[in-house]
Amino acid sequence: MGMTITQKILADHTDLKFVRPGQLLNARVDIVLGNDITAPIAIEQFKKANAKTVFDKQRVIMIPDHFAPNKDIKSAEQCRILENFAKQQKLTNYFEVGEMGIEHALLPEQGLVLPGDVIVGGDSHTCTYGALGAFSTGVGSTDVAAAMITGELWFKVPETIKFIYCGNLNPWVTGKDLILYTIGDIGVDGALYKAMEFTGETIDSLPMSGRLTMANMAIEAGAKNGIFIPDETTEKFIKSIAKRSYKYYKSDANASYSDIKEYDVSRIEPQVAFPSLPSNTKSINDVGHVKIDQSVIGSCTNGRLDDLRLAAKVLDGKKAAPYVRLIIIPATQQIYRQAMREGLFEIFLDAKAVISTPTCGPCLGGYMGVLASGERAIATTNRNFTGRMGHPKSEVYLANPAIAAASAVLGRIGSPEELD
Repeated sequence: MGMTITQKILADHTDLKFVRPGQLLNARVDIVLGNDITAPIAIEQFKKANAKTVFDKQRVIMIPDHFAPNKDIKSAEQCRILENFAKQQKLTNYFEVGEMGIEHALLPEQGLVLPGDVIVGGDSHTCTYGALGAFSTGVGSTDVAAAMITGELWFKVPETIKFIYCGNLNPWVTGKDLILYTIGDIGVDGALYKAMEFTGETIDSLPMSGRLTMANMAIEAGAKNGIFIPDETTEKFIKSIAKRSYKYYKSDANASYSDIKEYDVSRIEPQVAFPSLPSNTKSINDVGHVKIDQSVIGSCTNGRLDDLRLAAKVLDGKKAAPYVRLIIIPATQQIYRQAMREGLFEIFLDAKAVISTPTCGPCLGGYMGVLASGERAIATTNRNFTGRMGHPKSEVYLANPAIAAASAVLGRIGSPEELD
């Protein structure tokens, strides 16, 4: 019997030649990631264990991005813990405000996470890096502490569901729509503790930005990880920025899957996830009249340059509707700079948008776009749970950047085609 790409990566990070789903194993990790929300707890446990040094100062990465730039005194104290730990441990990769970005956009951009890696982080959307052909997953803060100390961690090898996407994408349909449609089909627990392996002719032509978005939201289906087989798109993205060597893996032809799902993407329209689950999806033509107060374009899911270009294409020559707040957040400083060079900021500012420095802020109801009671937002973020972006009586609708941009102009959820 063969192995899936997920099994192969985990096996190669042990002394085992073959691993099976359900097997418990201790695997070496390549990267351990912490942010200003979860890392302070991990650092506390690190100290309680009387650990003196991290296993590798180049492979433990700290990024203050959730409440940074510091929102208040409490968030300042959280960020200070990361800074002091990075100084004390002489971490190579600590990213302060001015050079930091939203972690799951920054690490691929910097070539710090690579194909074939085993990556763990104290954030559920650490699964993003599966877009590069890595095994990447979120873990608890105590596990982060253990991994920082030993460079290893226990895992249960997940079963794999294979998702096959065929056909050509319709206008304004992106990777965000593919993953929302998939979650809508299988549910928020449809891939519970399983690997979601994304394949098919549609995936072969999907840009890296779309793959990163899809892998990012695997957790919203309960998955342990999302993963893509590396190809020419992967190599083009990674070859000039990789900070170290990497290895490509692919699933064996006789690998075993717990399920195989096939989708004809020509039948998929832009998707909108209604409150209060990412699985509560509707096609854009079935949305009806949903007035909005805020549109947020950004986050670790859709704050990349391709996302901003798509939003600018829709917003060019348009203005946000009266009483609608349009907030745009480039995911990294590099993306921010390039968007500015390309003139995207002029389009956004003319559209009455607010442009923020990189931050996770509004995605988790932190700041830079907190909702009041009764307000509705459409967002390119990844979660729309009750109270996710502010007041428990507010509502969040998830969509791709084109839909979020068009909705800001219309004052209600709608499509770019309605602006013509």
